[in-house]
This record gives sequence, C-alpha cells and structure tokens, in this order.
Amino acid sequence: MNIKLLIVILFFSSFSVVAQPKLKNLVDYVNTLQGTNSKHELTRGNTYPTTALPFGMHTWTPQTGNNGDGWKYQYFKKTIRGFQQAHQCSSWSNDYAVFSLMPVTEKLTLNENERASKFSHENEIAKPHYYRVLLDNGITTEIAPTERGAHLRFKFPKKQDAYLVLDGYTGVSEVNIDVKKHRITGYVNNGRGMQRFNGNFKNYFVIQFDKPFSAQGIWDNNSNKKWDNKLSGKGKGIGAYLKFKQGQSVQVKVASSYINLEQAELNLNSELENHKNLESTKRAAKNVWNQQLNKIVVEGGTEEQFKTFYSCFFRASLFSRKFYELNEKGEPYYYSPYDGKIHDGYMYTDTGFWDTFRGQFPLNALMEPTMHGQYVAALLDAYDQCGWLPSWSFPSEAGSMIGNHAISLLADAWAKDLKTFDPQKALDAYFHEATNKGPWGPANGRGNWKDYFTLGYIPYPDVGEATAKTLEYAYDDFCGYALAEMTNNNFYKDIFSKQMYNYKNVYDPKVGFMRGKQKDGNWVPNFDPYEWGGPFTEGNAWHYVWSVFQDPKGLIDLMGGEENFNKKLDSVFTVPNTVHVGTYGGKIHEMTEMEMANMGQYAHGNQPIQHMPYLYNYSGQPWKAQARTRDIMEKLYNSTENGYPGDEDQGQTSSWYVLSAMGFYSVCPGTNEYVMGSPVFEKTTIHLENGKTFVIHANGNSKENVYIDSAQLNNKNFTRSYITYQELVAGGILNLEMSKTPNIIRGSKDADKPFSLSDSKK
Repeated sequence: MNIKLLIVILFFSSFSVVAQPKLKNLVDYVNTLQGTNSKHELTRGNTYPTTALPFGMHTWTPQTGNNGDGWKYQYFKKTIRGFQQAHQCSSWSNDYAVFSLMPVTEKLTLNENERASKFSHENEIAKPHYYRVLLDNGITTEIAPTERGAHLRFKFPKKQDAYLVLDGYTGVSEVNIDVKKHRITGYVNNGRGMQRFNGNFKNYFVIQFDKPFSAQGIWDNNSNKKWDNKLSGKGKGIGAYLKFKQGQSVQVKVASSYINLEQAELNLNSELENHKNLESTKRAAKNVWNQQLNKIVVEGGTEEQFKTFYSCFFRASLFSRKFYELNEKGEPYYYSPYDGKIHDGYMYTDTGFWDTFRGQFPLNALMEPTMHGQYVAALLDAYDQCGWLPSWSFPSEAGSMIGNHAISLLADAWAKDLKTFDPQKALDAYFHEATNKGPWGPANGRGNWKDYFTLGYIPYPDVGEATAKTLEYAYDDFCGYALAEMTNNNFYKDIFSKQMYNYKNVYDPKVGFMRGKQKDGNWVPNFDPYEWGGPFTEGNAWHYVWSVFQDPKGLIDLMGGEENFNKKLDSVFTVPNTVHVGTYGGKIHEMTEMEMANMGQYAHGNQPIQHMPYLYNYSGQPWKAQARTRDIMEKLYNSTENGYPGDEDQGQTSSWYVLSAMGFYSVCPGTNEYVMGSPVFEKTTIHLENGKTFVIHANGNSKENVYIDSAQLNNKNFTRSYITYQELVAGGILNLEMSKTPNIIRGSKDADKPFSLSDSKK
C-alpha cells in the first residue's frame, strides 16, 4: 500500500475514533441496594439488589428471605440463604420462575435456614453488572448478568469441603444431573397466576459448571430428605446438590427459557459461550449498562445527586421485562403467559399499569421508542390471546389495583407517533374492557360498569374504592376519546366523550373534595378528608381530589377559580400529616411513609398524588411547581438503602425522579406534553434513539436557584409551561436562566398552560 495513502487512512481513522462520544463510566454511580431497607410496616423502596441487563428477561439477586417470601432481600437481615434467578416487581405480588444456588462449606447443609451464612455489607458490592459478596464462612460469590442468564463464580476456602445446593423453590421442579458434561438441566414451575395453564408454564434451565463433581445427589426441600448419587428427580421442591474439590473456584453459566430446554441451551450458547470467564461477562454487562445510562448525561450536580439519578435511572431501565426469546435465526418468539402457547413476535411483562402509566412508560416512550412501540403492539397480542387487555402482567394478567390503563399506554404512544398497532382494534379492545368484567382481579375489565355509564359514577358503599375508580375510569375514557380523535374514529369519540367528565359527579363543592356518593345520589355522610380507604385506593380525599389528569382546568373551575385552586394546592403541604386509618382498620405502610415525609398530606410514596406538584402550571403559578418538585427530590430521594419514600413500584417512583430531575413530567399521558418543573443539574444531555440530542442548560442552577427566570428553546423565547414529545425528539437546546427568586409572570398566561379538556384553545 502507498505509504501516503496509509497515513491518510490512519489519520481519518483516528479522527473518527476521537469524534465518537466516549461513554462515561456512569454505572459506578449506581447502587442497586437503593431502597432495600424495607419491611411490611415501612418500605423504603421494596427493592432488591438486582443484577441484570436493561429490560432483561431474568434478574439475579442474593436472597435473605425464606422461599416464597416477597421480601426476598432486606438490608437489615444478617444472613444470605441463596442466590436467586428472580423476576419479582413487587414484594406484595411475590415472584415466579425462581430457583436458587447456594454455596456451602464444611458439611453439606440443605435446609434453607440451616445453610444460611452471615455476611456484612462491608463485604458486598452491588452494581447492575456485577454482584459480589464475601460470606462470613469464607466463600465468595460473584454474579454477572446476561439477558436470559448469568455467569456466577463461587470461590471456596481451602481445606474445607465445598458444596453447591440447587433449591427448587416453592413449586414443582425437575432436575437432571449430567456428571460427564458437568451440568444440571431441568425446570421449575412456581409463581402466582400461571396455574390456569395446568402446569404447562415452566422455566427450563441449563446450569453449566467448569469443574467436575466429586459427589452429587437429589434432595427435597419439603422434607429435607436427600438421595446420594441419584441423578434425576421430579416433584414439589426437588433440587440437587454437588460436591467439588476443596479450595476450588467454580464458574457457573446459567440460562433459562420459557419455551423448552433446547431454547435454554440456545440462550446459554448465544449469550455466554464467548465469555470464557466471569470477568468477560462482567465487562460486557458493564458496557451495556454504560450505553444505557449514557443515554442521559447529567453534569453540574453533587456526587450524591449523580448517585441518586443514575440509581433511579437504573431501576427505571428494568421494566417492563422482555418475555420473548430469539430462535436460531435471531427471530423473536415467546411462550405466551396469556394462553400458554408459542407465538412469533415480541412480548413484555412484569409491570402494573396503575403505577407505571404515569411516568415509567412516558419515560420509555422518550428513551426507548422502538421497544415501547413493540410493547404497545404486544398489548393487542395479549388481548387476542386471553380476551382482555392487560392491567397488571406478572407475567400473566393478574388484574391487580384499579383502572383500565392499557388504553393510556396506547393513546400515549399514538400521540407520540409510535403508531405500531391498529387503532381500531385498540379501541374495540378498550370498549370491551370498559363494558365487561373480567375473571382476574378488580382491574381486569370494569366491575359495575353499568352504574358508571348510567349514574356517571361508581356508587359507594356498594363498591369498594368507588370514587377512585370513577376518577380513573374517567381518565381512561379520555384516553379512549383521544385515540379516537387522533384516528378520526367518530363512533368511539362520541361514546367516550360522554364519560371523560365523570370526575365532576364525585366532586362536592361544599367540602372541596372528591368523596363517596351513594347510589341514590346523596353523599356518603360523615365526610373526613383525612380518612384513608373506603371510596379511595391506598389514600384519602387529599390525594384523590387531584386525580383529574385530563382536565385540570375543569377542576380549577369546580374549585372556584385559580386563586382557590392554588390555595388548595398550597394547603396539601401545610395541613397536618394526620392519618385516620378508616376502613383499613390499622396503619398500612403508605400512611407511615406519608407521616415520615412530613410534607403535610403530600404522600409521594404512593402514586395517586405524584403528579400534583406539577398542577401549579395549570393555575398560573408554575414557579411553585419548580420549587416543590426540587424540594421533593432533595428531601425524599437518596442513593442509599433508604432511598425511596415508599414502594418503588416497577420503575414508576424512579421514573418520576428521572423525568423531574431533567425538568419535566408527564401529568397526562395520552397527550404529547411533558409539564415543566425545575431540573436538578446544570446541564442534561439526552441522547435520543434517532441519533439526535436534546440539551437542557440550567444556567446558574443551584440548591437555592430553583426558579426559571427565563427560557429559550432553540434560541427562541420559550414561555410555555410544557414541552412536547415531538420537540424533544427533534433535538435541540433548551436554555434556562435560573434564579433564587421566582418569576411570577413567566408561564402564567393561558396560552402557556398545558392541555386541559375544558380549555377551548387546546
């Protein structure tokens, strides 16, 4: 080759390398122990130290709780009894498709309580791409994840017998030990909601070891009986045990499939075959996480703010989970948790829409549009397979909580140009949802839907949580209306337009709150705004009076205008943090968490009120939204084991922080608007999937300078209290001049306010 040509090639090659943005090592800011110091009476997140890839099908975690206990890892516990394949998205819903591995030394101990080993958090590393703990008995366990598997390593102490116990968990399991190939294969069948498939749902696994066994056998975790040298077994709680040479370091590659054992083997080979040691898997996982976290690069904050932001962004990047697998051609297919059959295409699970429609999915729509487009299309596949739109998939339809919020995801996706589904089919499915009651839980279909259509509300005390249901059904019907309007479907537009104002029917101007209404049209007597439960879900009237996402202007009118509305908003933070337990009969953890927050009746630890601070943007005082949201982020979040003010809930509470720290939030999914708050950082760079960047400069930002004095979007004066999805994904620069004193004029004009149904201009 000509030497001059070579020099030119080398010059431009080096230039192209330099020109590529270098990934920052953001994964080191993440603490996966954030929120793990939780218990039944008080949750600080209800999380566990998840070791996984973004949206991975399987996750891994150390296990401090008993088999079947929803609190699988609690920071204050002193012992570990296993290292689990996990999928749990809420302690309250437990887990499914679980098995665990536990290293044991000195003597073979099978029982989960007896084999548990003490440990110290000082000897624990908990990162998204890598978990490591040195147990007090001298064994070191390490885990690095792939999407459908994990690479583990167990380092046993010298001069002591070394064992590894496979625990089949709570349901039926089958194990087969292949001594020659140094592997165990089999399946587990456990978890709620999958019994409808008559045992058809199985998690098939392949566990490959790099060292030979010196002894092996089968055991039963119900009786703790073992069978030495037996190589296979099947039944409830069946597991296996292996013995290795003393002092060995044993590497273990694990992969699972919901389809069959052959697919589990394919997952193992495709994801782990090229990783000769755990360090290789760890490096690859770290790179994946750094790519994910570098999608949002923040600058100009404190070390703790960086840690909190990226720990929350990590947690928000776990949900929803992939439930599909790739065949030999790299094509997606999946075992359906809705009909128990194999289908081509994409499927995602493990989320409850009552929590996540608010912020987690609007964050995904912005940061993961391709995946989110697949997700909403799969909602209609789920409808085909089980006859209902999902409301809480874990992994099948559980129907937990209230509302029919799949329509929120569908309308929101369409408003954001993610048009990956048939809108007519979506509206047909939602109409079916809104006019029938399904067999699986309160949010599967709509109970008492005839009352809702004829009375305009759900009556109380005939129906529990009636007022909360009325409010959420009205919002859902708005989403049906919005999708119909966007797709020129006059039939459904007319139907849903009649119900989307039903929130007005449960507002009592005499008390200034939403309240329970009897079937005869009279208000339920003895109203107490501090009383939890009854007509409300995990909250009280102070929380639910704001549940009018689609029409804050209409709510302002009901309250007698902006001045009264703003006083009411202010009072949420200034009234006592009084709790009356109401129909719960005793304190639930959400009550305790609101009291601990000490922010009046603002209960950020639960979802119904999380949008409320942003409502000042609708009533002419956006500067108060700026101050309140910054105060909430500063006081109620941190990166530690006590990092959340309540249940984290499948990425929602984390997504609230991520969005709010960038300076905006999704008050009304189903529209294309994100409502403005106040960014935490001096500079935020959003690297969009389309290759463009959106940069937010908060000039002069500090703990005191929380107010937006002026703003420019792409060098043009920007006075609005909202920004659209289309403006964000087009890329650009939002320059904010921050101040320690509020600009009480900016954003106060009607033209600058976000969408409301009652605002005729919108």
